[in-house]
Amino acid sequence: MTIYDLHCHSTASDGVLSPRALVHRASEMGVHVLALTDHDEVSGQAEALLAAREAGLRLINGVEISVSWGNVTLHVVGLNVDPLDSVLLNGLSRNRSGRTERARHIADELARVGIAGAFEGASSLADNKELISRTHFARYLIEYGAAKNMKAVFKKFLVKGKPGYVSHEWASLAEAVTWIRSAGGVAVLAHPGRYQIGREKMRLLLAEFKSFGGAGIEVVTGSHTPDQVPIYADLAVEFDLMASIGSDFHSPGEGGRELGRLTALPERCRPIWQAWEPG
Repeated sequence: MTIYDLHCHSTASDGVLSPRALVHRASEMGVHVLALTDHDEVSGQAEALLAAREAGLRLINGVEISVSWGNVTLHVVGLNVDPLDSVLLNGLSRNRSGRTERARHIADELARVGIAGAFEGASSLADNKELISRTHFARYLIEYGAAKNMKAVFKKFLVKGKPGYVSHEWASLAEAVTWIRSAGGVAVLAHPGRYQIGREKMRLLLAEFKSFGGAGIEVVTGSHTPDQVPIYADLAVEFDLMASIGSDFHSPGEGGRELGRLTALPERCRPIWQAWEPG
């Protein structure tokens, strides 16, 4: 059986492994087809492709785009994209351009509650200085001693209503899907179970996403519970969306799932790889 993992991150965004090390780890974990989906960034794809050839693993070029939908931040994964497409690259550059400013505001908010040096600390943990993310701040807060682990960090900091939360305007849903489609890719709504929007709003989101050309939804992900998998499998069938699977791996032992360690897609789902492997 072919093992797919179509969502993971390297040091090109907020993962801790280089693209090469990430691919080799995936191979060691038995993954046959891997998509590298860094946040708003495709600069790791070339290194990952060389590593995939070394490891005998198939690499799917991917990206994860941050999206503002109403007052909710969503993520849309693009799979099988051309990492040299100018429309995609220009859009990702625009999305990245606001991240440093947001990071400074996050640090200011943390300073208000007595946590000093957060921008410098988070920046030191980010290989890509254009992509200082909440994950980098979370790692700094653990080092600082403000929380024991990732789960505790996000209960106390960096989310709405807690110290360090800063709202930001990302790409629109239509823009993200357009960039992905321009690059020849398929757009997938990432980890829908993480969005606290209720069932009716989720249905509105999926209808809008599909109207823009969205093609898939993550049904099996590192953040979905076993009870959530059939819910999103049913929605995939209802909205005629293909189903994707991905660990959302960032770091060994940092929570979430290990590369390739996922349950199979429910049989009633159409796998997303049918979009580029028809028949």
